[in-house]
Amino acid sequence: MPYRELKGGRVPIRMWTDPSTVEDVALQQLQNVSRLPWVEGLAVMPDVHYGKGATVGSVIAMRNAVSPAAVGVDIGCGMTAVKSSLTVEDLPDDLSGLRRRVEAAIPVGRGVHKEAVDPSGVPGLKMRGWYEFWKEFESLHPGVQNRRGRASVQIATLGSGNHFWELCSDDEGNVWIVLHSGSRNIGKELAERHVEAARKLPHNQDLPDPDLAVFLAGTEQMEAYRHDLFWAQEYARRNRAVMMALAQNVITQRFGEKRCQWGEVISCHHNYVAEETYDGVELLVTRKGAIRAGSGDLGIIPGSMATGTYIVRGLGNALAFNSASHGAGRRMSRNKARKTFTVADLEEQTRGVECRKDGGVLDEIPGAYKDLETVMQQQTDLVEVVAHLRQLICIKG
Repeated sequence: MPYRELKGGRVPIRMWTDPSTVEDVALQQLQNVSRLPWVEGLAVMPDVHYGKGATVGSVIAMRNAVSPAAVGVDIGCGMTAVKSSLTVEDLPDDLSGLRRRVEAAIPVGRGVHKEAVDPSGVPGLKMRGWYEFWKEFESLHPGVQNRRGRASVQIATLGSGNHFWELCSDDEGNVWIVLHSGSRNIGKELAERHVEAARKLPHNQDLPDPDLAVFLAGTEQMEAYRHDLFWAQEYARRNRAVMMALAQNVITQRFGEKRCQWGEVISCHHNYVAEETYDGVELLVTRKGAIRAGSGDLGIIPGSMATGTYIVRGLGNALAFNSASHGAGRRMSRNKARKTFTVADLEEQTRGVECRKDGGVLDEIPGAYKDLETVMQQQTDLVEVVAHLRQLICIKG
């Protein structure tokens, strides 16, 4: 499906979905972004939906400016996946025991590790610059300096909401691990402090939405934000890497090293900022609920608890600022999902998947999300499919 272009303020709004299917409040947010004096382009992914300040599923390119709220509070949130040498024939009929083993190794929800994970003690994990990374904590925003202890025991934890760990099989029966997590509480703490600081700056007083407040290049506030932003993005990357290694070890111990080998680890942020150049212009590209899909880039696009995941390769579409959707995207809020569906609905919609089937995850029911197949059909000019995965185990907080 080719993109559709809506008239915006300073820039057009390029949409890889039918505008009539997007909530009015989300369309208004897109119009607000298009009017910002620093915006150079706006691309909207097929999973677009309402968010704080900027929609989830939007790619915003600015010159000499960046909006913290357009990144989101879970800085660096993203996906990691790896293919194993196992096949579904190697797995036991009852997957509950394997699920419990993973849950014992990786805390979920509000859970944390009893002690900070030492990556040097995790077999197979190559993690450089660990000491230097944590040394940088001392230069983060003063308001988070008392959070270091918590941040250290939250690394390699899943969190809650739409974060998950999954064991999947592809269409050929190969077994994969897929996980979704971000910068945990420390990313949220940093984001909220910088959003509040941006809202108070004089140049942001007449914006159509105060949550779109920006930092400007060359200012102390911008440098402070970029420093903390890139640190949080690195925290998120390391969080997923250590978690993935822990999970790989659980699977390897269960099936043995001879049976279980691992392929290339694929990892991608979908709430982040990158410095990129288009038409010779250096831009700060914010992807909030979108992955980079430059030519050849491998990415991960999940659906929901029981509707599959796609491993994709980017086609490098500059009109979308080399981006693609980060998932299926929600079609209803969490509150609406809880009011609309029952636990019986959840049990039915997750039939065949080893997962929680209780009221605590009812807001994550597949019916609360857009149809993944439709989302994929709407971005055939952004990515090509490498593999299609279906869930066998899904762990949520």
